[in-house]
Amino acid sequence: METLGVTRLACSLNHLPAPVSVRDDSHSPMSATVDALLPLSFLEAVRFVDSPLEDFEAELVSDLRNKRLGLSETVYRQIRRFTDAVKRRQRMSHDEAVALAVLIGRRPDAEAVFRAAGRYLAREAYQTISPITRRLLLVLPAVLTRPIALRHTRRMADRFFNGRVSRVGSSIYLEVGRSVTSASAPRSVGCTYYEAGLKEMLRLMVNSVGGVEHVRCCTRGEGSCTWRAEWRPTRA
Repeated sequence: METLGVTRLACSLNHLPAPVSVRDDSHSPMSATVDALLPLSFLEAVRFVDSPLEDFEAELVSDLRNKRLGLSETVYRQIRRFTDAVKRRQRMSHDEAVALAVLIGRRPDAEAVFRAAGRYLAREAYQTISPITRRLLLVLPAVLTRPIALRHTRRMADRFFNGRVSRVGSSIYLEVGRSVTSASAPRSVGCTYYEAGLKEMLRLMVNSVGGVEHVRCCTRGEGSCTWRAEWRPTRA
């Protein structure tokens, strides 16, 4: 049954359309596309979670590929496609990203995959900041770096999450009007994608290791999803 389920999911992945070159409308609150890094983060997380922790004998590799979607040729092929799309700064349909999230939401370990995907997206987004700026964020006093960090956090949230970041006092809020993952699994499991992404982003930007609170959720009829985190560096 496990092999059959993997086969069905792989077939669904095979029917995902290729990313397309479109006008970058990520600044629009009703954007119909997402950055290609977002679906790539899903696939990279599936591969990471499904990768064995130990080395296996060669004869067992084929069996693992039949049982674990992340080790399948289908996932590797899709990863290559979306990696190329990221390099070309292409975007894909919001609805197709939702369909991919729904496939992940069917897994019993969906939360682990979504959290891994959120962390992956944050780390890759962080790499879009110039090395010089990243270095300055590490060595300069927080009073100087926080305005710079906030500006880049807003840019990354806008481009990669289709979200809006605001600061209120010592708190940071991430609001996502059209969540890709909210309806992908029961009990708001899909929302852990943005939670993990925001947490990792703040860790990288200001060395914040505090928790992230999901204060509003569209699945509860509250219009949009919003997360709150502390904007306080833990370094001296």
